[in-house]
Amino acid sequence: MEVEGKSIALLIDAENISPKYIELIIDEANKYGKINYRRVYGDWTTPQLNPWKTKINEFGLTPVQQYSYTSGKNVSDFTLIIDAMDILYSEKVNSFCIVSSDSDFTKLVTRLREDNIFVFGMGESKTPIALVNSCEAFAYLDKMLMNDETAEAPKKEVKKATKAKTASSTNGNGNGYSKDVSSITPLGRIKAELKNIINDNAEDDGWAYWSVVANLLQKKFPGFHPRNYGKNMRPLNFFQRMKTDFETKKENTAMHVRNKK
Repeated sequence: MEVEGKSIALLIDAENISPKYIELIIDEANKYGKINYRRVYGDWTTPQLNPWKTKINEFGLTPVQQYSYTSGKNVSDFTLIIDAMDILYSEKVNSFCIVSSDSDFTKLVTRLREDNIFVFGMGESKTPIALVNSCEAFAYLDKMLMNDETAEAPKKEVKKATKAKTASSTNGNGNGYSKDVSSITPLGRIKAELKNIINDNAEDDGWAYWSVVANLLQKKFPGFHPRNYGKNMRPLNFFQRMKTDFETKKENTAMHVRNKK
């Protein structure tokens, strides 16, 4: 689906998402089009949301208040969902960006898409797979932030950070985000599905149009991006590096891909 030039309603669950991601959120949303609504939801009377308050003016956000009537419940869910439906019926946007790792928004995303609305999501790696797959595209903010920080860090610090994150992932007791169960699809499954897609769409000579393959892969795994696996590059370049599995060629302006024999 074409996503350029979309008019977007950006709705952020402040009780579920850290303000450290806000610049990434705005930059990623801007790739899809113009942000018409910039709303962030939570109980602003609580000290937990104080770090968000410094970001509101800086990024032109509109805070939406929802008082907490029940202890321990993320109350911003209800207000965000009601607002989303009001915006939908206003017909002022044709795309929504839901920023949360809370699976409670899965039904909302499904409902929006029933009205032919383009919905993309953002959250952390712990986001339940049901919410990820209900979106047409999903970005993992912790992976994006890690890549940005890695690119800026000295090489020695990068090696230390990589070792620490690897140990955390192996032991499950580290202090990084990897201690949470991740909804990121294992690379082995991505490769296996890519091979199936190529086989299903290949010509007699085994070559398939990359644009067709990439589109079907994105539909199968909305959260797929090379940065999820430590590589911040375009998907085609990502798979071109897997020379033992795939090969590519360019004819005129069309790129083709096939499974390595």
